[in-house]
Amino acid sequence: MHVRYSYLPQQFESCDDLWAELREFVKTGDFTLGRPLVEFERRFASLIGTKHAVGVNSGTDAIKLSLKSLGVGFGDEVITAANTFVATVGAIAELGATPVFVDCDDSFCMDVGQVEEKIGPKTKAIVPVHFTGYMTDMTGLKPLAQKHRLPIVEDACQSILGEFDGQKAGSIGDTGCFSLHPLKNLNVWADGGVITTNDDAIAKDLMLLRNHGLVNRDEVEILGYNSRLDTIQAVVGNWLIPSAVDISNKRIENAGYLDRGLRGVQGVTIPPRLDRCRMVFHLYMFFAERRDELLSYLIGRGVEAKVHYPIPIYRQRALSHLGYAEGDFPVTDRHAKSVLSLPCDQHLSDDEMDYMIETVRSFYG
Repeated sequence: MHVRYSYLPQQFESCDDLWAELREFVKTGDFTLGRPLVEFERRFASLIGTKHAVGVNSGTDAIKLSLKSLGVGFGDEVITAANTFVATVGAIAELGATPVFVDCDDSFCMDVGQVEEKIGPKTKAIVPVHFTGYMTDMTGLKPLAQKHRLPIVEDACQSILGEFDGQKAGSIGDTGCFSLHPLKNLNVWADGGVITTNDDAIAKDLMLLRNHGLVNRDEVEILGYNSRLDTIQAVVGNWLIPSAVDISNKRIENAGYLDRGLRGVQGVTIPPRLDRCRMVFHLYMFFAERRDELLSYLIGRGVEAKVHYPIPIYRQRALSHLGYAEGDFPVTDRHAKSVLSLPCDQHLSDDEMDYMIETVRSFYG
């Protein structure tokens, strides 16, 4: 059996109605900041439970523009997680700021208990990363940020509709940042991103920043960026957004199925499933002994397993100037050597999940 990782051919194999909408949209010529984008932003804000949603061209820009709107710039420091994807760090670096890393715990998110010791005179913001579909302990982080008068920019790119203590990802910090990349739980046909906020002033600033700082066609209020979410992608987003809750529910259901099948296998450890957190499983990861051998075994038997990520971001060559060394973030290092990702998307069949479970079981004998 072959178990693919990318589910995109299945997600969009029956979308004749979407093609019909796109054909009608093309006739309008409303390609930039058009009406479908305004509708998508309204629906996205309603989905997350925030006052505003601003469409931008990527999740990376969602983080960058959020930090820019909060005054982060050259020479500042931004605290974030040591085990994140490069986009989080790249957004910080684009502004001339320096990432300051905090180790994770076994929920794959920032260990909030280690944050305060990282705060210094140059710290200007905190970017918790809701990695894999878990959520950072926002109940613990928010009072700490308020104590030090630091804004929070939630990197929720992997956790749309995740929750912590009943609050949705992207609704707790000063802003929430989402990616619409094709492999995200809510996706479009190219890069795309969304910023959520309840702050009117921040929302106004973001609307300017994403569109060159233009108040109108002829007046430039601030210097901004070209970071608009294409209206044609908003048409795709509007087609898919009614399915967002069902998609997350199915991923949760599939993760439970895999948990039950793998729990008790000698050599496999299931991460903690936190009662306070609604985990939406953008990635289904577990800890595996002899991980690299298991990875080869799965791939050799048709299961497209992956590792997220074998080299932590703080140890990448691009960040060598920061002076970190292996061992500085021991939990992140342990994860890099032991985590394995299996497909967990809404289109998987029970037969495919059974095959993955049995293949893992057979590896460990």
